[in-house]
Amino acid sequence: IQKRWRGYYVRKYIHNYYALKKYLEAISVNNEIVRSELQEYTEMKENEEKRKDLEKKEKEKKYRARKMHYLLSTAQIAGIYNSPFRKFPDPMELLLQNSKPLSHRRQQVKSPFAYELYDWPTCRRPPSVFTAQPLPPIDKQKPQGPFRDPAEVLWQRYKPLDPTLRVAASVSSPLEKAREEMKREEWRNCVHDNEFLPFSSYHKNEKYDPSICRSGKYVQETYGVKHFREVQPEKWVAEE
Repeated sequence: IQKRWRGYYVRKYIHNYYALKKYLEAISVNNEIVRSELQEYTEMKENEEKRKDLEKKEKEKKYRARKMHYLLSTAQIAGIYNSPFRKFPDPMELLLQNSKPLSHRRQQVKSPFAYELYDWPTCRRPPSVFTAQPLPPIDKQKPQGPFRDPAEVLWQRYKPLDPTLRVAASVSSPLEKAREEMKREEWRNCVHDNEFLPFSSYHKNEKYDPSICRSGKYVQETYGVKHFREVQPEKWVAEE
């Protein structure tokens, strides 16, 4: 009995099938409503963006027409947008007729007394004196006070260099300087007894002097020209 009662109680009050089904149906209806509202909001935003783009393009087109107002046709000469070979003029021609040319902007010169009038009740800034005339040139006379003569100051500034004995003396000793000079003199005045004549027949009849390390005569070796193997009869094996 308790088992059946617990089953009935759970199905009735805890896991009610019909209540859950009704809850899911309400959620699906709510989802449909939210989706439709989001769709309407998206369409409204897209339409607003398109309207802003159209307004921006129209504004740029009007500004371009005002800027190119000099291309408007006259009574004597037709403009580039009003060709005589066309049946109807270009829409840009009508826009040029309905627009006004751009006026030159003048730079606004700020009055020096404007901020004084603006700050007059509070007096936050002191009034300034407006001077339209330039300042007079500065006199090149000697200023009043205990100052030196300009000529004396310039002489002290540009006087020649007077180095001390330590700065003027050489770092190396006179003996080292004499040795260096002697080495340079020997290298410069070096005389060779044997004259070098590479392109003459002076050395043609000279006899070749063999070197100490070579005992044989200076002749062309036959190895590699007449044979490619060294012949050593003393190492041959005699036949019995």
